[in-house]
Amino acid sequence: MSEIVNRVKQSGLITVDLADYCPKDSEFLGFDFEPSLWNGLVLKEKDFRDYVKQFDWNQFAGKHVYLYCSADAILPSWAFMLVSSRLVGTAASVSIGTLENAKQKALELQIEKLDVTPFTDGKLIVKGCSDIPQPEAAMSRFLIKVQPVCSSIMYGEACSSVPIYKKPKQK
Repeated sequence: MSEIVNRVKQSGLITVDLADYCPKDSEFLGFDFEPSLWNGLVLKEKDFRDYVKQFDWNQFAGKHVYLYCSADAILPSWAFMLVSSRLVGTAASVSIGTLENAKQKALELQIEKLDVTPFTDGKLIVKGCSDIPQPEAAMSRFLIKVQPVCSSIMYGEACSSVPIYKKPKQK
């Protein structure tokens, strides 16, 4: 009887699941503009500046913060800038929109900080079925980061992968 050989393991493929780079949910916190609105409708500059000055920004320390408004109000662009300026040096990141936007931003930041040394001359296979926000954006960002050091990059699973990149042979 012949021995079963794990060809995938012998191939030297490095499987990458981008979900492994996602920060945990407990690291996300939203800032809602709604409590600072006058009559629940508009933002008055002087009142808002006082609100921002008295707000406890320490609750956002080290968190990925997303700025949103739960009320149906139009906010001036400077309001987002003013809040963001208070989060500089406190929050891990700041994004505008939803929790999903914050998760995508945090994942992109993790990819940007990624040490590519373990991938040097590696044959990578990026898993396609990951529970991550905007997988296409994350996969593209990851590819841009690691392609300069890899020998090849594939998408999918070892049993059925799609070739994406192969380093040209040196002459």
